[in-house]
Amino acid sequence: MADVTSAELIGTRLIVWNFAEAVRLYRMGFFGKPVGIPKPKPEQEFKAPLILDLMEGLYLLDRKIIKVTDAKTSKSVTRAKLLKLANRTYKQFNLGYTAYENLREKGLIVTPGIRFGSDFAIYEHGPGIDHAPFIVTVKKEQETMGPFEVVLAGRLATTVRKQFTIAVPTRRRKVDYLVFRWFKA
Repeated sequence: MADVTSAELIGTRLIVWNFAEAVRLYRMGFFGKPVGIPKPKPEQEFKAPLILDLMEGLYLLDRKIIKVTDAKTSKSVTRAKLLKLANRTYKQFNLGYTAYENLREKGLIVTPGIRFGSDFAIYEHGPGIDHAPFIVTVKKEQETMGPFEVVLAGRLATTVRKQFTIAVPTRRRKVDYLVFRWFKA
């Protein structure tokens, strides 16, 4: 395994300042966003820091791919501290992280889905290579969705040409998926 990459925690973002490490992480699975470069291709070289969100950062920290230091104190940031920050920053972070981790383990590229009105956009190959065929919303096991929400989500997904999917993490850290198919009657 390659050396562990250093990332610096600034607010709620992690920054990889080393350009070569930034390129390596991005190529490893489209992790993060290079500053000032929208959707770079995997083979594209860039000389820019890489910004990781807390979900990506925790995922990479769990796999010992990155180590995190606090920008203010220069001290190491533990998993517990990063998780506490994530839970304060994002509603139901643990639920979302379980789905994120499951999708990544399936070999899929997972990016924030906010512009599609969902939790995640899922790519088979990566941004800039293919379009995300799925948008995923994460729900609790006991949570319900009314008909209005289903129709709204379906219309949005259809408009952006994506399949609407609900991810439901279970108590056993398994994730069930409900994929909606729309058809004309």
